[in-house]
Parts: sequence; C-alpha cells; structure tokens
Amino acid sequence: MLSLKNIFSGLFHLLYPHNCTGCGSDLLPKGQLLCIACISELPHTCFAGQENNPIEKIFRGRLPVSAAHSQFYFAKNELIQHLIHELKYNNNKEIGISLGEMLGISLLQSGRYTSIDYLIPLPLHLKKEFRRGYNQAAIICEGISRSTSIPMMPGNVTRQRVTDTQTRKHRAERWNNVAGSFIIKNPEKLAGKHILLVDDVITTGATIEACGLSILKINGTSLSIASLAHASK
Repeated sequence: MLSLKNIFSGLFHLLYPHNCTGCGSDLLPKGQLLCIACISELPHTCFAGQENNPIEKIFRGRLPVSAAHSQFYFAKNELIQHLIHELKYNNNKEIGISLGEMLGISLLQSGRYTSIDYLIPLPLHLKKEFRRGYNQAAIICEGISRSTSIPMMPGNVTRQRVTDTQTRKHRAERWNNVAGSFIIKNPEKLAGKHILLVDDVITTGATIEACGLSILKINGTSLSIASLAHASK
C-alpha cells in the first residue's frame, strides 16, 4: 500500500515535473538538471591541467595567455549543442550556471588558475543583451564563481558597436568584424590583475583575441581564458 508521502510526492511531480534538461527523463536526482546518463555523455576535453593544450595553441602568437581551457568538445546535433542552445536562446540560465560550476571545478582542480583575481564575461553589445535579456557568458561566470569563489567583474569591459554574427565567417573575416569593438570603462580596476576572460564557445578565437588585447593594454594585467566548449573549424 502506497504511503501518504509517496502519494503526495507523485502528485507534486505530476503538477510540477522535474525533467532532465538533456533528454527529458524524469529519473533525476533531486536538485540536479541533468540525469546520470546525460552527465556521462558530456564530452569533456580534460584540457584544464594540460600546458600547451589545443585551446592555448589557438592563441599562440596572437594573444599572450597564461592558461586557457574549454570544458567540452562542441558538436552539432549533440547534447552539448542542445544545452548551450538552452542557455543562449531558451532563457535556461540554470543550465548555464550548472555547466559553469563544472567548468569552475575543473579550473580549481587543475591548479593552473589559482592566481585569478576576477572573472570577466565576454561582453555583448547592450542592444543584443537587451534583446536576449542577459549575457550568457555572465551566467557561465556565475557558475564558475560559485565553485571557485573568484569574484566577477561584469560591466567594466564593454562592446561599443554591434557586430555581425561570426558563425559563417572565416578567421580573417571574424577578426575584421570584431577588431576595435571593446573598451574598458575603468582600466584602473584591472591594473596589475590576472583576469579570466570567459565565453560560451571558442572557435577561431577572434572575438576573445580582440577583447583580450584591449585588456592587456592595461598596465600589469595578465590574461587567462575559459569557455564551456571548443568548436574546431
């Protein structure tokens, strides 16, 4: 015979279903957004502890970085694309924070990011952020901050002009599209600091490069990079 507790639990689940963001399954541990099957499917890169890893090689000769890491391999029509789409276009901030926490744990465990002073999300132009309602990179930063206790500094680095989507552009086109787009409102706050610049997906790295070069113009700054995913071209 069902207990009263089980009856109420079943009724609550029926009225307020708690399903996996990845596959929709209701076989989900309390407080989690992804089921065990989806968590095991996530394509971790394991780059965080590796010097001279593929993300760092992207920026070699272009942008001097202390360390760089992408948590997952990006693949079209796979789980990671679905989760990032949920974050960027379906207002699912919770999954962005959860993935950001995973990223933060990897950074912490690697021992290569212990000197970071601030997390800075790669900024969107205000018009684009207004239309979306938030900056997905800032949501990822929130998750990283929760698992590392590194403070965020949103709003100091800004994007001063709207740029076209980078999706279908080649590397040179991407650079021309974003060069000179970023300004620092209060550079004195970054002087002498080690900054972790955070984005959702790194492909050619052109946008990160343009933003990072603006940051490194400030006296005494150093730069590291992190993203949720890496999409190879």
